[in-house]
Amino acid sequence: MAKYSIKDIAELSGVSVATVSRVINNNGRFSDETRQKVLKVIEETGYRMNYSAKSLRMNRSYTIGIIIPDITNYFFSKITELIEQELFALGYSTIICNTARSAEKEASYLKMLDSKGVDGLIIISGSEKFSFHSSSGKHIPYVCIDRQPDKLSETIFIASDHFDGAYQATGYLLAHGCQHPLLLTHQRKSSSKTNRLKGFKEALAEHHIAFRADQHQLFFDPHRSDSQEAVLRFLDAHPDIDGIFALNDFLALEFLSLLSRHKRSLKNIQLIGFDDIPAAAYASPSLSSIRQNIEQLAHLSVEKLLYLFDHSNTLGKTYTLPVELVVRDSVELNTP
Repeated sequence: MAKYSIKDIAELSGVSVATVSRVINNNGRFSDETRQKVLKVIEETGYRMNYSAKSLRMNRSYTIGIIIPDITNYFFSKITELIEQELFALGYSTIICNTARSAEKEASYLKMLDSKGVDGLIIISGSEKFSFHSSSGKHIPYVCIDRQPDKLSETIFIASDHFDGAYQATGYLLAHGCQHPLLLTHQRKSSSKTNRLKGFKEALAEHHIAFRADQHQLFFDPHRSDSQEAVLRFLDAHPDIDGIFALNDFLALEFLSLLSRHKRSLKNIQLIGFDDIPAAAYASPSLSSIRQNIEQLAHLSVEKLLYLFDHSNTLGKTYTLPVELVVRDSVELNTP
């Protein structure tokens, strides 16, 4: 394999050596088009800088820690994959830590990453109240995605507009004939869940429906048989339910599976999930869902973390990305 220099990358990209350096170090001004062009050439050529020498010179490890709560969850695994790819193209190694939603495991991983001298952290916390302070005395910048940290002033927070997603989904159901909506949710606490509940309630209020937890909210744990039975009993007790907004696609798909196993039909019930995972399009019926821009979430988290290395005055900022309702058969076939 040919060995490429930074000068070669500049020539192949049609930009200056200085611009390539700025892109690699995420420092200085350049357009997103230039960034993507340089990163594409770096990926195609397999270009790698001499990071051992650079690490000594810059006092950096060129290693980033990534913490996620559940690697089996499509949203978390996909965003981790995209973050790792972009960091690799920029010359950074990653240490990926799956906490399995354990606060103790999360704390242990943070301590380990701190001791390894990582340059920064990208975190999707499984804890309701996340905060981080380096015990080594070294300032380690970090960016939080999806789950709001306890102290916004110490980080940059990037998330989809969970409120608007739930508001869009519920509003669509109500605008298309639904009169007795239900939120299918889980027991875990998070800022994303809180904001989706707020969006659901706001849509109800705009249609002059007073939210009542016993009528409009149902907890569902697909892994527990007693929870499955409780869902079926609830549907029997509330035969007028005609629209369901599921907190995520996993719950929505498990709900469809539950109905199928018990020979029940989704007839007269419109269903919308959240995340628009690939399986949503192949469900029967195909699942309508709120689509998050995972690519932009991943890109922005890398961009803002690297920017923090030299611009700590940007701490405390929040970036909220728009979401989109994708309509499929789970509402189209069941609309009155």
